[in-house]
Amino acid sequence: MFDQTKAPIIETLKNLSQKSHAPFYTPGHKQGKGIAQPLTDLLGTKVFPADLPELPELDNLFTPNGVIQESQELAAETFGALETKFLVNGSTTGIIAGILATCGNGDKIILPRNIHQSIISGLILSGAIPIFIHPDYESDWDIHLSVTPKSIAQTLAKYPDAKAVMIVYPTYHGVCGDITAIAQEVHKYNIPLLVDEAHGPHFAFHSELPTPALVGGADLTVQSIHKVLGAMTQASMLHLGSQRIDSYRLNQALQMLQSSSPNYLLLASLDAARQQMSLFGQELMSQTIQLANDARNRISQLPNFSVFDKEERRKKFEGKSLTSLTGESELLTNDCEEGSWKSGAIFSIPNYPIENYFNPGFIALDQTRLTIKVSNIGLSGYEADEILHQELGVTCELPSFQHLTFIISIGNTKADIDQLVTALTSLRSRSRVNLPIHHRKKLDLDMIYFSIPVSPRDAFFAHKNCLPIEESLGHISAELICPYPPGIPVLIPGEIITEKHLQIFEQVLRFGGIITGCSDPSLKTIKVSRF
Repeated sequence: MFDQTKAPIIETLKNLSQKSHAPFYTPGHKQGKGIAQPLTDLLGTKVFPADLPELPELDNLFTPNGVIQESQELAAETFGALETKFLVNGSTTGIIAGILATCGNGDKIILPRNIHQSIISGLILSGAIPIFIHPDYESDWDIHLSVTPKSIAQTLAKYPDAKAVMIVYPTYHGVCGDITAIAQEVHKYNIPLLVDEAHGPHFAFHSELPTPALVGGADLTVQSIHKVLGAMTQASMLHLGSQRIDSYRLNQALQMLQSSSPNYLLLASLDAARQQMSLFGQELMSQTIQLANDARNRISQLPNFSVFDKEERRKKFEGKSLTSLTGESELLTNDCEEGSWKSGAIFSIPNYPIENYFNPGFIALDQTRLTIKVSNIGLSGYEADEILHQELGVTCELPSFQHLTFIISIGNTKADIDQLVTALTSLRSRSRVNLPIHHRKKLDLDMIYFSIPVSPRDAFFAHKNCLPIEESLGHISAELICPYPPGIPVLIPGEIITEKHLQIFEQVLRFGGIITGCSDPSLKTIKVSRF
């Protein structure tokens, strides 16, 4: 047992920042003396004396044996890990490192298609071949759910030489699949389960929240501590849950991906967030869940607004037989000849509808994640987001075609919830429900991903042509293009460009969304791979 009241990095930074000495080391501002006045006006002067480099007392992030090691051990105990590593380049670093630690060039990795763009970057850097599984899909909401244990088992049976499986848990909308059952299927093949748990670091601190990935059997999980807990932006953690990960290879990958001059303010914020949750986590999460439930109940009573939750799904499937809702899965692959899979990606699509309330693609929902459908008042999520942000003093986390998603965390207050409800009430007064149905029609995002004849790495490094967007149909994309947030790619390198992709891009732009990753932000042109 460790003393969780301690904060080793913070304590050491505090002592060093107060030490009188002549600094002849980086950073160049010398504890704030050289900071430009506008930045001092913004942040004050107290933060800069603690912006220190890897002084002997502050340990080394890549070979820790002092305060960083002690702080990481405290975090491992708090989050239930065998070992924890601090990340100062965001969860992207941990996700890519996890792929590099388990997969080499030509190795197969099983993935859901609703992955974050950082995973595609990991595929490009590692040369791994993705075996994509299409996650379950909620058509009423245009929301992708989780992959199921059944789809994982079928894909592993088809590709038993896969080196790893990675899943998203929870999704951006807070949906959780059956991670325990998935881990059991993966471990039958003695390979690791990697988890993008960026939005789930709070699960460990309250029994009413979904099962933490480590408890469910994850071998490696990456958490964005800054997203829902009290760390600074870009501060994340990687947790190991078993010995299935080559620790040396993981460390090498992290050293290659992270800055050799890590920001100690970010490391200190991880230290503080761990201490805070270890000492007060259950109390803080109880307050947060209460706020979220209050918001959910009040908004559910507003006319023409719907809140995404499991109760709504239970009512939807109540009284229907399981047999009538269940189909068999269909495994689809690309057209590569037998033995030539190294030249391309493999695409596995479970082709069955949502089964019932207990569907393994949606067995739990993080109730602190609030998704509200606004399309019933005749506004797209993008339009509603702009009005809320620009005029009504409320800013959501994620706008989409039909809905808005809000993160309720330990930093929110009752006043925030009151302001949200008031703003939505005002938004409803701008209802445009009499608009033509085509304006309010949802865009069905299911089954948009088609043939991937070339690996992401090969497509990324191939010679490229720049084509007018209307001439790109049928060509292989050389770009990773996605609406942001949430950073889930609609088109990835190696994928064949289809009419459906172009329809999605057009609608995202038309409704005020932002598309990232493309060389031409206007999307009048697109780069394609030339082989």
